Amino acid sequence: MHLRNILLLTALMTTLASSLAAEPRALAERLGYKPTDRLLIINGDDAGMCHAANLGTIECLEQGLMTTSTIMVPCPWFLEIADYAHTHPEKDFGIHLCHTSEWKFYRWGPVAPHAEVPGLVDADGCLWRSVEEVYAHATPEEALIEGRAQIKKAIAAGVDVTHLDSHMGTLQYDARYMEAYLKLALEFDLPVRMASQHTLEAFQQPRLRAVFAAKGVVFTDDFVYEGLKDESKDVKGFWLRVLKNLKPGVTELYIHAAKPTEELQAITGSWRTRGQEFETFAHDPEVRKVIEEQGIIRIGYRPLRDLQRAERKASQAQ
Repeated sequence: MHLRNILLLTALMTTLASSLAAEPRALAERLGYKPTDRLLIINGDDAGMCHAANLGTIECLEQGLMTTSTIMVPCPWFLEIADYAHTHPEKDFGIHLCHTSEWKFYRWGPVAPHAEVPGLVDADGCLWRSVEEVYAHATPEEALIEGRAQIKKAIAAGVDVTHLDSHMGTLQYDARYMEAYLKLALEFDLPVRMASQHTLEAFQQPRLRAVFAAKGVVFTDDFVYEGLKDESKDVKGFWLRVLKNLKPGVTELYIHAAKPTEELQAITGSWRTRGQEFETFAHDPEVRKVIEEQGIIRIGYRPLRDLQRAERKASQAQ
């Protein structure tokens, strides 16, 4: 009986060890950190949208706390930020895949020829203003064609693309469009912005993270999605609360840093919030102090991209 118990215990321990070995390591560990470390990606959306956004983004990257930014390729000021990215290869830039053109007077159309993506184009020859209009008129295939054209244009302009995300979430609110998002991530071997498990469960898409992970796509553990609204009276306070309650692992937060110029004021009613986010993450000493005191480690998306490509290469070699 004693020998039998030993054999059973040994078998159980072997099974447990195999199970633990099969468990994927935490993203922080795979990046070379401790699982208890708090790593933070501070992403600046809407680079290339206008000159004020480019100025704010560059200053936040060079003097502030921003660690990465995503570029809107179809927009009028794309060439300026693409030139900066090309001449500053140490900076971290992804693509803010753009399938909408939401402002009243300041508009843009697709990168792909109109004939290839007719459902994405409104009567003015621009991208639709809302995600709902995209879903009503376009197809996931057209969204894929346009996304591919945007990424290729950025690469051709010399941008070392580190990751993908979706402007206004067009590729993330509908499962059919998420397939296009996944295809682009795999085609260009890039990590993606991904909503937290809590958010995806609220949108009745609890398995999406597992689907992307099974394909070898890397994404953060958490993403700050809910919270700050345009024209918030306490932009700095909101972000301070987020920073003080950051979870272990890798988290992404995103801001829309832009200088509150006349140009920006003419484009969007959210110019005050964008200007406050610029000041908060470019120059505010209290925010920098909180990050230091909390022991938060700032990183960009390039380490995630390098990890994804290394893991894919290793899996292919097996």
